[in-house]
Formats: sequence, C-alpha cells, structure tokens
Amino acid sequence: MIEPHCLGKSTDPGRSGRDNRLFMEAVLWIVRTGSPWRDLPAAFGNWSTAFRRFSDWRNADVFKRIFEALSSDPDMEYAMVDATIVKVHRHGQGAKGGPQSQAIGRSKGGMTTKILALTDALGNLVRFRLMPGQRFDSVEVPPLIDGLEFDAFIADKAFDSNAIIAELNERGATVVISQHPRRSKPLLLDREIYKWRHLIENFFCKLKEFKRIAMRADKTDKSFSAMIYLAAAIIHSR
Repeated sequence: MIEPHCLGKSTDPGRSGRDNRLFMEAVLWIVRTGSPWRDLPAAFGNWSTAFRRFSDWRNADVFKRIFEALSSDPDMEYAMVDATIVKVHRHGQGAKGGPQSQAIGRSKGGMTTKILALTDALGNLVRFRLMPGQRFDSVEVPPLIDGLEFDAFIADKAFDSNAIIAELNERGATVVISQHPRRSKPLLLDREIYKWRHLIENFFCKLKEFKRIAMRADKTDKSFSAMIYLAAAIIHSR
C-alpha cells in the first residue's frame, strides 16, 4: 500500500532511490526517538542524504499520501475533535521569518504548538490542523470539518460554541458537546455517546509515544506535519 507513493522507484523519471524500505525505517527512527538528524545511526546511511530525501518527500506530500493510503474508508458515524499541546524544542524555533511564521506561539508552557485533530468513531485520525499554542481550540473547527459528512459530533467544553452548534444543526448532525456552566439554555447531552470521547484521547497518547511529536523539533509546519502523518499511518497499520 505504501510502495506506489514512494519516490525514486525504477519506473519514476530521474534518479532512482536506494532502498525505500531502509529510508522509511530511517525516518521512523527519527520520529520514534526524537533524535536530531545528525545522530542517525550509520546503518541507515548518510544522515545528510536521508534528510535531503525526507525534504523531497515532504515537499511532494508523500507522507500525507501514505497516511491516506493506510487510513481509507473511515467510520464517520461519529466525528470526534480535540486538541493537544506540544512544547517546541529550541531547535524548532529557527525557521525563516521566526516562530510567528509557523504554528508556534507562546502560552503558559512557553513556546508551544497545538495539534487539533479530528478522528472517526474508532478513534483513528482523519484530519488535523496545527495552531499556535495560545489560540482557542474552536477557531479551526470549520475548516477541519469542511466537506466531511458524519452523524454526530463529539467534543469537550472547549468546543462549546454557538457558531459550531449552529453549523452542526444546519448539517443535521447530532451535537454531543460538553457545555460551559454559564450557558443560559443548556442543550441535551447524550452521555452514553459522550463516553466514546476517550478514543480521541487514546489516539493522542499513541501519537505522543513518538518523541519527535511529543516535543516538536521541526522548524517548519510542513516538516512537523509530515512527521504526524507518518506516525498516524503507523498507528493505523497496527
């Protein structure tokens, strides 16, 4: 399922890549351990060559296509949304234009990035968006659910927004959102369906087992996204 999306195959124009399986293992080693590229073991080949190849694949959205190949046909009976904060290592703060040009912001935890994820009813990643750590979780929900069809929307009180609820009602989707105590007219909450929200929390736990994601060391959003796509593809394949 992965092979058709790899670059450097003998049937591709230009130079052929050496051992795509070994290269994939090299990238996975970086994602799993959180190590700098310069510390890549010699068994995987020259670290600089591996990093340049990663950059080529990242720019061609190869890792996103691999994720999509391994996560087709999601169960959209429920759509679950939540966000998690990751700290940004100082090595991840040197992008051209400064941190403000990337999804890096300053919150109580210092320099952080927020991963806003949408999973299906089984807790498998469908989409995600990166935001600076200080932004409200609900801001990026509309583009996250754009074009998706689902029967119910499950989220915690961080997503208790009149605008989100109005859009869900317009779609005809069941609203299963924990509400702020200050809401003047509380909405009905199906607590049995809400219990399934733990699945998206479980997904974040699995995702943060990959140390390169638990602490962001990538300067650009594109590189960090590629790491998330690859880690999510591995989680899907288990």
